[in-house]
Amino acid sequence: MKKLKFTILFLVLVFAVQAQTKKTDILQSLENNKSSNQKVTTTATLKSSSRLFKVKDDLTSVILIIPSGSTVTVLGSDSTYLNVTFEENEGYILRRHAVIDQLPVIISQPSQPSRDIQVDQPQQDRQISRFSYLEGKYGTTMATRLNAGKIWKGMNSDMVKDSWGSANKINREVNGNNISEEWIYRNTWLYFENNLLVDWGPVRN
Repeated sequence: MKKLKFTILFLVLVFAVQAQTKKTDILQSLENNKSSNQKVTTTATLKSSSRLFKVKDDLTSVILIIPSGSTVTVLGSDSTYLNVTFEENEGYILRRHAVIDQLPVIISQPSQPSRDIQVDQPQQDRQISRFSYLEGKYGTTMATRLNAGKIWKGMNSDMVKDSWGSANKINREVNGNNISEEWIYRNTWLYFENNLLVDWGPVRN
């Protein structure tokens, strides 16, 4: 009888120690994640072009069409849709149109916002860093034109944003697989078809 009591007491003690060890491991893991400046995220590659919807199951809420072969950042998923971001646009694409990439992407997060770094920089330094950014993205010739605020037919919406900034207003029309957009700036309207600039003109008051 004493042997049985001793065995039960010993088992209870072992379980208590294991539970405490697991708790310590969980707390240690949380602490490591909190102190880390890196975030792990998942990406997916599109097998075919796909519409990016603002609202799931609402086929009229198309934001843009993502070309085949593009890489998107996956925020979440269900059995039908992936919640993704593409070129700073967040929305939903059909899950069957994309393949989840096997290797996660590690994003380093700065310890303080980059905005704070630029506060005390002179105007000339900001211009140089803008040109460097454009040159790294488009090459020297294209960067020179964009840095000078030029626009031309055939450029995509991302290039227009890099040249002129965001529009004051965007009117969007979806017809089948075609998306037409009118971007309104202060004195000029720009007209896009399927993300390519095709025309522009003065805004009439």
